[in-house]
Amino acid sequence: MATTAVAVLFGGRSSEHSISSATAAGVLRAIDRDRYRVVPVGITRDGAFVLEDDDPEKFALNPDRMPEVADNGTRVLWPEPAGDRELRVRRADGSVDSLGEIDVVLPILHGPHGEDGTVQGFFDTLQLPYAGGGVFDSALCMDKHFMKIVLQAAGIPVAPWVTVTAAQWANDPGSVRAAAAGLGIPSFVKPARAGSSVGVSKVHAADELDAALELAFAEDDKVLVEPAIVGREIEVAVLEGRGGDPARASLPGEIVLTTREFYDFEGKYLGGDGADVVCPADVTPSEIEDLQRMAVAAFDAVDGRGLARVDFFQTPTGLYVNELNTMPGFTPISMFPKCWIASGLSYGELITELVEVALARVPARA
Repeated sequence: MATTAVAVLFGGRSSEHSISSATAAGVLRAIDRDRYRVVPVGITRDGAFVLEDDDPEKFALNPDRMPEVADNGTRVLWPEPAGDRELRVRRADGSVDSLGEIDVVLPILHGPHGEDGTVQGFFDTLQLPYAGGGVFDSALCMDKHFMKIVLQAAGIPVAPWVTVTAAQWANDPGSVRAAAAGLGIPSFVKPARAGSSVGVSKVHAADELDAALELAFAEDDKVLVEPAIVGREIEVAVLEGRGGDPARASLPGEIVLTTREFYDFEGKYLGGDGADVVCPADVTPSEIEDLQRMAVAAFDAVDGRGLARVDFFQTPTGLYVNELNTMPGFTPISMFPKCWIASGLSYGELITELVEVALARVPARA
């Protein structure tokens, strides 16, 4: 009989709302129902917490109809700090029902207002345990500019970059173009605080830079320009250790581009041709050791908690960390689960591990 209550939180206000909802479909389908009592909580695009249906099919990823949390008139009422952990719901007719006590929240939110430390701070304020990244590592890794600065300070190689704000672009576009030109062509332009390759462009010629910047600025008022690094795109999944044990790294996976120029939103989630997710990657034992060691070092450098996917460029001159993602794509076809499946952990077991790591941090209640 399930004794631990898990609130599965998904949707959200970011442009990655549908991907979070699709992840919920996989989690609701695979979570161990003998072990956990599940309460699905959705966040609408407007930010309302609603009680959702416990129905994986409702949120299945469909390119013709992307899943979404709709406002059904309910409102989830979170527990008060320093009290019990009773979760309640106000129905559309105004009546209030108890959903029982919640032991832990499993936030599977991507992007701003979910992956950036804000919802983590909310649950810290409520004194409600939650899985995944904490306030600091989530906020830091959400901002690619500051993430690179911290990794550099820890001696971890990162790709060169130029950071551009919307104000700089508006006030002095000439200096921005000159700084970007110094990185060479081709280059990539990406929002500093977005994920799932939303707003990312590859710039093949100088006259493409302006449009790429405008696309990225539509997502964020801070943008990074990086040179296109020639090398293999290798990714390693990292899980926090329990009880003070060191973090654990999976076997590496690889994004193999065939006809697609980079691993964009369509390639990641909609089954587009031209990009294959290969796990385990075809690398030597010594390369596996180097990748795993640097992945854990990067996780530790950002004070990682819960989980992260560490993305590398493997080049003839060495490894470069491209970024850390503290709530990586978590659908059953995403790289993070695939890496752990290749390492001997099933999708359902991976969900259990995230929940149990979170519970292991919680002091025993009187």
